[in-house]
Amino acid sequence: MDYNSIDAKIETLGEPKILSPIRRWEKSAKSQNFVSDNDKVLIDVKSERLIKTVKAGEIPPSFEIAGPRSKIFFDPGKLRCAIVTCGGLCPGLNDIIRSIVLELHYSYGVRNIYGIKYGLQGFIPKYGHEIMDLKPESVVNILEMGGSILGSSRGAQSIDEIVNTLQKMNIGILFMIGGDGTLMAATKIINTITKMGLKISVIGIPKTIDNDIYMVSRTFGFDTAVEMATQAIRGAHNEAVGYPNGIGLIKLMGRYSGFITATSALAQQNVNFVLIPEVDFDLEGPKGFLNALEKRINLRKHAVILVAEGTGQKFFEINKNNERDESGNIRLKDIGLFLKDKIISYFKSRNINISLKYIDPSYMIRSLPANANDHVFCSFLGRDAVHAGMAGKTRVLIGHWNNYFVHIPMGASAGKRKKIDPNGKLWLSVLHATGQSSFKND
Repeated sequence: MDYNSIDAKIETLGEPKILSPIRRWEKSAKSQNFVSDNDKVLIDVKSERLIKTVKAGEIPPSFEIAGPRSKIFFDPGKLRCAIVTCGGLCPGLNDIIRSIVLELHYSYGVRNIYGIKYGLQGFIPKYGHEIMDLKPESVVNILEMGGSILGSSRGAQSIDEIVNTLQKMNIGILFMIGGDGTLMAATKIINTITKMGLKISVIGIPKTIDNDIYMVSRTFGFDTAVEMATQAIRGAHNEAVGYPNGIGLIKLMGRYSGFITATSALAQQNVNFVLIPEVDFDLEGPKGFLNALEKRINLRKHAVILVAEGTGQKFFEINKNNERDESGNIRLKDIGLFLKDKIISYFKSRNINISLKYIDPSYMIRSLPANANDHVFCSFLGRDAVHAGMAGKTRVLIGHWNNYFVHIPMGASAGKRKKIDPNGKLWLSVLHATGQSSFKND
């Protein structure tokens, strides 16, 4: 990865001139250490590349550290903020909402905070969705609730109408919680805001349960998803060993990246086969997956298989019309049911009786409340999103990089995707844990 090509400069609406109200804590037990825009974290920490960059007379690229600034751009007494959640559900959405509201209210004294219902549809008058007035008492008990109290939706909406609504509501900061499609929409919204000469900050909080947002080391909800997936694995393993020639087949989330599948396999190491979108495999043939599964059944009389939802799309008829869902993603074929049918047919053709149990816990996991680790992680993300917005920053994501919460320009992530390196430690560890081969005949 060429980190030197990354433009890490953060866009701002203007010079912050207002003393932060958090300064009132300086003389109390809650003394606050403010962060400067000059406080940065190196993007690339590999020593050999860092030395090479410095010797070439170049400045190593770095991200701004997130956190409260001593001076802010917006006057809290006059500020209006809006929060919107977009795309699929994910554990931690309510945690983010709660963190943003409490930080705005108690740390900065902002009293006008609005929740936009049902994603970007909430900005469009024709849908008739009501606006929520968000106050501490309305979010204090939402941590244990799954989903989003604001609801969500998929699909593109008119950018001009969205910006017009922001202008009519006199919104100063818009917090957008969503995945890659949301980040692309946020970029278009910012472009229109800039063209119109408006002073509206747009702050993104990256959301994807798949953990595949580029230049973000971890996204909220991922830890919860892995924890819940391990429960499915334990159930599949118990089912498999409970019957002669038992097979547990689990399909997990991961359209383009297999992070949940690979990490879950390592967290619960009684998985025998792991299939992910990043690693190609053959189904038939002497070195193919089905032959390897047969050998496992003959040897141990049971097997557990994990497959990410975006795996093996080559086995289906090509989507010639590029059919897409409401979020603009190409509609995937169901690899889980496909493998189930193929496995049953394969063993039937060899007169081998099997007991196959198929499990798809995806939507159950997506709608669950966050676990303890994600609670904490979301709290940091929400508060740092508020600090960035109050300082007048815009076109920025709050992300986690090299163990710091940082400001990431939207342009560094939008339209790109993080994937598992087939030669990296994560996948090689999976291969060691399962003992599986490449499943390739050539």
